[in-house]
Order: sequence, then C-alpha cells, then structure tokens
Amino acid sequence: MSRNLDQSRALQKRAEQLIPGGVNSPVRAFRAVGSDPPYLVRGLGAHVWDADGNRYIDYVGSWGPLILGHSNPGVLEAIIQAARNGTSFGASTPTEADLAALVVEALPAIEKVRFVSSGTEATMSAIRLARAATKRKFIVKFEGCYHGHSDALLVKAGSGVATLGIPGSAGVPEEFVEFTLALPYNDVEAVEAAFAKFKGQIASVIVEPVVGNMGCVPPKPGYLAALRDITKREGALLIFDEVMTGFRVAFGGASELYLIKPDLTTLGKIIGGGLPVGAYGGPAEIMDLVAPVGPVYQAGTLSGNPLAMAAGIAALGELKANRQQFYRQLDEMSGKLVAGVTATAKEAGVAMTANRVGSMFTFFFTDKQVTDWESAATCDTPKFGRFHGALLDAGVWLPPSQFEAGFLSIAHTQGNIHDTIAAAREALTLV
Repeated sequence: MSRNLDQSRALQKRAEQLIPGGVNSPVRAFRAVGSDPPYLVRGLGAHVWDADGNRYIDYVGSWGPLILGHSNPGVLEAIIQAARNGTSFGASTPTEADLAALVVEALPAIEKVRFVSSGTEATMSAIRLARAATKRKFIVKFEGCYHGHSDALLVKAGSGVATLGIPGSAGVPEEFVEFTLALPYNDVEAVEAAFAKFKGQIASVIVEPVVGNMGCVPPKPGYLAALRDITKREGALLIFDEVMTGFRVAFGGASELYLIKPDLTTLGKIIGGGLPVGAYGGPAEIMDLVAPVGPVYQAGTLSGNPLAMAAGIAALGELKANRQQFYRQLDEMSGKLVAGVTATAKEAGVAMTANRVGSMFTFFFTDKQVTDWESAATCDTPKFGRFHGALLDAGVWLPPSQFEAGFLSIAHTQGNIHDTIAAAREALTLV
C-alpha cells in the first residue's frame, strides 16, 4: 500500500525555500531512510495524522516526551489555564518551585535544580558547573552518546550526526574540543586508562545511562557502578544525562533503575509535558555555585517558562499518581512489541537484534548484539530504510533513523501492538 503525500511534499518544497533543508532538526528530513517526510498536523493518544490525512501508530512520541500520549487532557488543560494568565514574564512564577519540588522528590541525587529551555542548555551548563566545582578542564564522554549540540560535546555524538555520516560538525574549532575525551561506551578499561593518563585533570564523566542516540543501548552489568566508583575515587563528577531516560525508564529515571547516585543530573523531554524544557540539578553544595549565589553564570529569558512548568507539573503529577500501574504497563507492552517484531524477523530470515529498557527500544538490522557505537555501526541502514518506509505505508511511525530509540506511551493499546507486529511481518518481506 502506498500513501498519498501530495500535501506533505508541497509543504516540504515550500519549507526548503525558507528553512535549511526545510527542517528545524536534521533527522526530520527523512534522508536517512530515503523517503519523503510526512508533515504532521494532529496527534491524539497513540496516533498522529499527516497533512494528507494518513494516520500512523506513533512510536516517536515527539522523541520521548509524550509518555502519556498525544493531547493528554490533563496536560492540555494545564497549558490552557497557564496561557490565560500570560505566556511569559521573564520573572519568577510560583510554578517553577512546584515543578522543582516534584523533580527533587523523584530523584534523590537532586537537592536543587535549575530549569533551562533545552537539553543542550542543560548538559552545557552541567559541564560548566562540573569544571567550576573541580577546577579541572578535561571531560569524558562516550562515542555514540549525544548531549546536545554545544561545541565541546559535539564529538562522536551519535544520533543525527551518525545518521548524516558526519564525525563531528563543521564550525567547531579543534581547540574547542581539545579537552573532550571520547571513549567507547560500556568499556571500563578505557575509562581507567583515561584517568591514568590525565591524572587529576578530568572534571567530569558525562554519560547517557541508557544510550538513546545510537539506538537504545543499555549499560552492561556493573558499568555504571564502575563509573561511579572511578569518578568518586579520582575526585571527578559523574553526570547522568537523563534528558531521555528521566521519568521514562522509571519514575526516578535511570538513577532509580540502576541504583546509582550521580553528582549531577540533566533532564528534559518528559519534565516539560511536551513543551520545550531542560534542567540540571544535584546537591545543594554544588548547585549553589550557580549565579546568583555563586560564580558560575547561566541565564535564559524563557527558562522556567510558565507554560512548560504547567505542562510538566501535570505530566509528572499523573505519572506519580499512577506510577506502579503505568510503568508496569509500559514495560509489558514494550516487551510484547519487541518480542513480536524480532520473532517475525527470525521467521523471515532477516538479521535483526533488538535492545529495550522499559519503554525505550530499537530494532537493529544486524546479527550482532549492539553494546556500543562500533557494534551499532554494523547495521544495514539501507535495509532499515526500506523497513521504515514499508511500515509507514502500513500506518506505523518509527524514528526515521537506525540510530534513534523508539518510545511507547501509556496510550498504546494491545490492538496497536498487534497491528504493528502484523505490519512488521509484511514489511520484512520487502527489505
């Protein structure tokens, strides 16, 4: 079955005259899957509709924030009520502390939190804070982990960078990444070697505790604990980038799931209920280095925007009230989806492995277990592109990149899972 995309193609052509590539984030161009990008105009529950009237079961969920599904009534009502009082003030509002209280309660590693407008701002600010706290220059990140597009972190960054086949980015001088050490993920020995070589010089280790930007890649048993032990021993700060995993893999994020207490945590996505937001937090003694209390400067006109705060309060409130039911449901449904699709791949004789942590998942077109960027890079990306296109024709929307995680919401039903597995069975005959 082929879809009519006449309106979407016309909209893309118009956008290309006004916006680079016609998109405001590269993966939306669908170049990695070799197809035309549908233009979405509406979402409800587990579904989205494009400008041509095609309906899709959505496993992107705005790249993770919509854990409650599209157009959640409680979140929408909170946004409407907040908007009636004004969209932005550039001044403090009561809801900032209300959302902060929910975050602090959920994540024991955070005593104080600062809100920003994006995950990029959050990770950039956390790195600056770590350098100030330790008075050191070097930072460790991991190949395939994406921490936003700030210069110092755009090194072997996975995700959209991997999709486009770019090792870093033009416009980033070598001097800007001189103090960034990019190591293989899930390799403790590499971390030990880096700390031995740069003794007393590494300010922080920043990691996606569950990687989502080379596809979903979980930590090996003991890996995160080893990072915690090494950084504590060496006087460096451990930063968990939980922009994606926060309130996703568990209510308390990966920190709760793996029982690891980082020094700093960055958040985003779910804490804004689908509106632009980011945050970074940690112990009061570290966070009080941030201006106006301390010497680390960071500011933002729209930080703590009242609409995002209201949406976040509504989303986290609903998750908190139903946490046991919701996270059990998400895990069960995601397990059925991944098991069903991988079983159909095996029946079809197609090389596919899958990773899943809670409601994050990725289908990898390789016969290797994906544990790091090197193994992720063995994927047959043209085959994934054909699979992706066939699923779109069948009304199923997966992330348009082999190197991105997919997400379920509590709005997905058993029927959605059944239909997706059936669509995958047909799609796998076409790859």
